[in-house]
Amino acid sequence: MGVLIAPSILAADFGNLQRDVEMVNASQADWFHIDIMDGVFVPNISFGFPVLQSIRKHAQKPLDVHLMIVQPERYVQAFADAGAAVLTVHLEASTHLHRTFQEIKKAGMQAGVALNPHSPVHLLEDMLPETDLICLMSVNPGFGGQKFIEGTYRKIEQLAAMRAAGGYQFKIEIDGGVNQQNAPLLQAAGADVLVAGNFVFSANDPVATIAGLKAL
Repeated sequence: MGVLIAPSILAADFGNLQRDVEMVNASQADWFHIDIMDGVFVPNISFGFPVLQSIRKHAQKPLDVHLMIVQPERYVQAFADAGAAVLTVHLEASTHLHRTFQEIKKAGMQAGVALNPHSPVHLLEDMLPETDLICLMSVNPGFGGQKFIEGTYRKIEQLAAMRAAGGYQFKIEIDGGVNQQNAPLLQAAGADVLVAGNFVFSANDPVATIAGLKAL
């Protein structure tokens, strides 16, 4: 199986949310990537459970929910109830990551951990056996449309080497600044999931843009 494409709903038109969700359903995209921001962990507020539940009502593909919030452990069961298939919490926001992972899996979801651009991948070494997905932020979290951080390639390669050495199964996801130019390089470095926001939703033909990413 090739790289998975997860369009980021943060970049959708919220006045036409059902239309954009149905576009993703009809496309070759694999997941919906949904960013939950609290205005504390990141300098932006996105949306909460009512919007997530509206997306779930129409979505026909798994919901990849990325929590950019403090104390994410408070809401694990609520996000399971709201339909998340993958729940990703930030290393930088999780004081007891192992315990949080246990709760995520107990609630029936895959457990993901996200790293900000400044966080080295070796900090995750002890969690790799428990991890289903590692989300590398390739921009500073909080806003869409930012420039891709080139140091991400090195971090992907390091994670891929750690995965191979340990025989682990986790997926490597890249979130931020993904486009047609860097997508093949990200995949070659070892990425399995590409989150694409503005690149997809600002395109003249989002369905064709997603197909182009899948074809790389």
